[in-house]
Amino acid sequence: MEISVDQMYQIENNGHDMGFLKKFMMENAGAAAVKRLADKLDLKKKEILIFVGMGNNGGDGLVMARHLSGYGSKVTVVLLGLPEKIKTEESSWNWSILKKMPSVKLISGNEINFDFTPDIVIDGILGTGISGEIKEPYASAINYINELNCFKLAVDVPSGLNPDNGETANIFVKSNMTVTFHKMKRGIPKRTDLTGELYVEKIGIPPEAEEDVL
Repeated sequence: MEISVDQMYQIENNGHDMGFLKKFMMENAGAAAVKRLADKLDLKKKEILIFVGMGNNGGDGLVMARHLSGYGSKVTVVLLGLPEKIKTEESSWNWSILKKMPSVKLISGNEINFDFTPDIVIDGILGTGISGEIKEPYASAINYINELNCFKLAVDVPSGLNPDNGETANIFVKSNMTVTFHKMKRGIPKRTDLTGELYVEKIGIPPEAEEDVL
């Protein structure tokens, strides 16, 4: 069964109201994405570059950074903005944990020098809430990801792809693998040219959270 982005928001809110907090959903999403990556590639000593936006898609990427460090990966996180401008409490909380982890290199700001040589790049820039033209510094990061010749994983949806209808923004990420969460969003399977291998992972949301939504 495929659902809309709006239905997914409602399901998440219902789950949160039941006491299954969004920070737990974020934790499970990031962990599931790393597990899927670990099933495909040996992560030990790999240079992994994670681009994160200021919303919850970025938060999933921040969770992934912590898990990947545990796998022995060399992780660099690039936050596309200033840490104090992170939009959600869940993402801020995960950023604060990474600040206590010397094993993860953190870079942030509105102007970033894109000079990396990763084995794997993770796109946690824009999630399901895409609207309008993609602006800087997100645009430069997306173009940079597409120029890299390495394995690319998109979290939830490739940045720039509208998960409701499969349409794209002015620029968009082309990934090798996409891990989306809970249930498939309608527009994502229409663009397997951008998603690469496509997986849906459960993140612990109670099925009761779907009542009156689906």
